[in-house]
Amino acid sequence: MIQVKLFDHEHEKDLEAEMNRFLKVLDEDKLVDIKYNVAAIQEEEEEDQEQIYCFSAMVVYRA
Repeated sequence: MIQVKLFDHEHEKDLEAEMNRFLKVLDEDKLVDIKYNVAAIQEEEEEDQEQIYCFSAMVVYRA
């Protein structure tokens, strides 16, 4: 059976760390694919405009 595991973080290093923990316990022959995405959102506040990043990835694997 094919399954997915989703990851989502505001910082790329946090995403990397969580994915590495997951991949460490996943048998290499079960890995099918990894999809990666970055989104940037401009948040409007009263005086400051802050840009928020969302780093996400999906690991496709065989269960």
